[in-house]
Amino acid sequence: MSRVVLVVACALVDADGRVLIAQRPSGKDMEGLWEFPGGKMEPGERPEESLIRELAEELSITVKEACLAPLTFASHSYSNFHLLMPLYICRRWEGTVTAREHKALKWVRPKDLRDYPMPPADLPLIPVLRDLL
Repeated sequence: MSRVVLVVACALVDADGRVLIAQRPSGKDMEGLWEFPGGKMEPGERPEESLIRELAEELSITVKEACLAPLTFASHSYSNFHLLMPLYICRRWEGTVTAREHKALKWVRPKDLRDYPMPPADLPLIPVLRDLL
């Protein structure tokens, strides 16, 4: 049985209905692939707390818990672990989105998300976003 890794992710949506994706940095697993920002949950953290912390660390933005709405989740088996990833949607934050850990950031229309190579766990999230937005 493989270990379960809990990761939390966010679909940040701008005023034009575009979604933010971030390119994984060099030297990390799946480098160069595009993903929804977020990260691993620390022991004792609730998913919302993890996401607020990760968005501050990765993107230099402040998100209030009331602005995070759970949307869907991904459950995907990789070769050495099983990923469980709740996806939240957020339309309001403070500060300017800045890439602090990723190679690049892009605002993308939901219908165009498939044009960007993503980790396998992120792919099933795209139709949900497309239908919502």
